[in-house]
Amino acid sequence: MARPDPHSHFDDSQPRTRRWRLRLRADFERRILAGTAELELDGRGGVLDLDTKGLTILGAASGGAAVPFELGPDNPVLGRRLRLSLPAAAKSVSVEYETSPSAAGLQWLGPEQTAGKRRPFLFSQCQAIHARSVVPCQDSPAVRVTYEAELDVPEGLTAVMGAGPAGDAKGGPGRRVFKFAMPQPIPSYLLALAVGALEGRDLSPRSRVWAEPATVEKAAWEFAGVEEMLRAAESLFGPYDWERYDMLVLPPSFPYGGMENPRMTFLTPTLLAGDRSLVDVVAHELAHSWTGNLVTNANAEHFWLNEGFTVWAERRILKKLKGPEAASMAWAIGQKALDDELARFRDKPELTRLRLHLEGVDPDEAFSSVPYEKGARFLTALERAAGQEAFDRFVKEYLKRFRFQSLTTEQFLAFVEEKLPGLLAKVGAAAWLDGPGLPEDAPRFASPRLDELSALASAWRDGRRPDPAAAKAWSPAELLIYLQKLPKRLPEADCAWLDETFALTGLGNYEVLVQWLCLAAASGYAPAFPRIRALLSEVGRMKYVRPLYQALGQTPAGRALAREVFASAAPAYHALTRRVAESVLAAAPA
Repeated sequence: MARPDPHSHFDDSQPRTRRWRLRLRADFERRILAGTAELELDGRGGVLDLDTKGLTILGAASGGAAVPFELGPDNPVLGRRLRLSLPAAAKSVSVEYETSPSAAGLQWLGPEQTAGKRRPFLFSQCQAIHARSVVPCQDSPAVRVTYEAELDVPEGLTAVMGAGPAGDAKGGPGRRVFKFAMPQPIPSYLLALAVGALEGRDLSPRSRVWAEPATVEKAAWEFAGVEEMLRAAESLFGPYDWERYDMLVLPPSFPYGGMENPRMTFLTPTLLAGDRSLVDVVAHELAHSWTGNLVTNANAEHFWLNEGFTVWAERRILKKLKGPEAASMAWAIGQKALDDELARFRDKPELTRLRLHLEGVDPDEAFSSVPYEKGARFLTALERAAGQEAFDRFVKEYLKRFRFQSLTTEQFLAFVEEKLPGLLAKVGAAAWLDGPGLPEDAPRFASPRLDELSALASAWRDGRRPDPAAAKAWSPAELLIYLQKLPKRLPEADCAWLDETFALTGLGNYEVLVQWLCLAAASGYAPAFPRIRALLSEVGRMKYVRPLYQALGQTPAGRALAREVFASAAPAYHALTRRVAESVLAAAPA
């Protein structure tokens, strides 16, 4: 048995899936998808092992004849192996199944959990290994498939997918069927669907934003500059290979800032700051169209190839659009996230390496900013050592060579050595890849403005305060960096001065707001507690939920609030967010 992915039953000596044909019915009453998945194979017959999690398998057939199948024991990380015994030279197999109401890859929302409060909502989140809770499949990034899909949904709701629309038609009584086609081969974790009361607004000839009616105009204004971003990315990384770049703004329970699903990025509504100050997240997800979607890590042990490359690419886009000062600010903000994660994994230094070993470890448990920020800094070290012109040329060659392929760190290193011999030794690549934490010679990012803000924050304990009139002209990024560099706890009077001077508790920019609320929670600043309660009750983005619960855990009053809020908010959290919050609460003092 040859299993190249520790998180999948995929066996590369068995038939390989080339294409899916999905016909699924969304049942909002039972909270399940039901239907068939036809898997087109490479022509080899025999045993085929698929990944499933929580699926009820009703039957399987190939060439019109029933196919014997068996489900293996349940594994808490992998789920259950579905073993199919196919006839020789089988070209396809069809599996009839139903998902579970608690499928990790699907979130079913009642009307009260949506912006419009009138119609239910469904969305998927298949990264890292949750596609198996939606479709029986070879759920490994090493296997790429094209697909066709039909989604049968209640009349009055709209279905969208990270794929090209292929029409819609009347279904059964009170139903409508939406059809889609994905012509480019993708890994299973990029399967994406959503169903809800949705409207779209065109942003350019190749981009549209979708959202609930109550949100769509705000979203269209916020993301109006996406075409400029697309053109900047193409100038850096080559042609955009996915035809369209659409976006979907989801309800607040979405656990991530964004998910790079090809042809339709999924986004959190916390990006709708009203001043376009958080659209850099779109630059990140757009950059994934090259680094992650076009060239993909072969499994979660090489996750830095996706995310480190994408953070590096995102900041190159930002530098091109807004200049080096804005890029330096982004690197500084990322450094804070990296420092926090290195501290969180102090007792698990193996999870701060770039090349991971995750046999038996759920990739969701290993998820952190380390592959993002450390990976981006490793690439910057290579870039600085090679020279930007040579490294830019290398990146374009890399994307062209491995286009629509999945690869390992070892393959990447071999390509670097082929194109830029001696570069890996020059930057000490082994320490980056296999050593914990950051190497001592890691790239540093500086700018005059960054130095000014750092000095001003360092002088807080000496009684130095920003001039309120001058501070009104600060950008959100400047305010965020200043708050990040202040002491982690402050007296009540200091908190009150900050809140009043910068109107922090009422901010619409969630990055700055959450940084402030974490400081306020750790300081026991009670006037901010109602805003903390409201945010944790409304927003499920893990980036915000984890630090807020951690900050609340530092005072008795905060711990009481955290337990109270979680008890009421947990049912509305995505399963990933709920797990994160539970782990933080379990680690807090009694």
